[in-house]
Amino acid sequence: MKEFKNLIILGPLIYAIHHFEEHIIFNFREWRLKYFLDNNSLSTEEVLLRLLALLLVWVFIHSITKNKASAHVILFFLMTTQVVNAFFHVFFSFYFLDFSPGAVTGILLYLPVNYFILKAALNEGYLNSKKEIGYIFILGAGTFALFEMIGPIVMLITTILSVVYYIVISKYNL
Repeated sequence: MKEFKNLIILGPLIYAIHHFEEHIIFNFREWRLKYFLDNNSLSTEEVLLRLLALLLVWVFIHSITKNKASAHVILFFLMTTQVVNAFFHVFFSFYFLDFSPGAVTGILLYLPVNYFILKAALNEGYLNSKKEIGYIFILGAGTFALFEMIGPIVMLITTILSVVYYIVISKYNL
């Protein structure tokens, strides 16, 4: 279970558990509207389904290709939707002195599981260095921030750019 291909399967599972904390146990939407603009017209369930579907598609692609390009897209996706998301919940819980629904699963699931995924990616050669993790984190943080500022169009643009990245990197074996 320490292999990258096995660990990435946990991504969709912990995302569903995180969503359960945010929207079944607590009311993240209500909390978010107290502090941030309402720029996301999609329901939380629609966002969940879109992101789960995309992640599962990339996990499937990686299970077939087992290449760096698919691993990079998955790592970018997990960094954006899980690692940066966990930091968002924790940071703004302290910043506003108001518990952000999602912080518990962010700390207990997102951070440790993604640590093991990143460690496996390094060990198996899908990442060449820890510096690449930093680059993916910066890209993920930027994408997360753009989604929070602009809204759902960022998901479409990111999906298109991920496919382009995958095609180019796969074609030239970069």
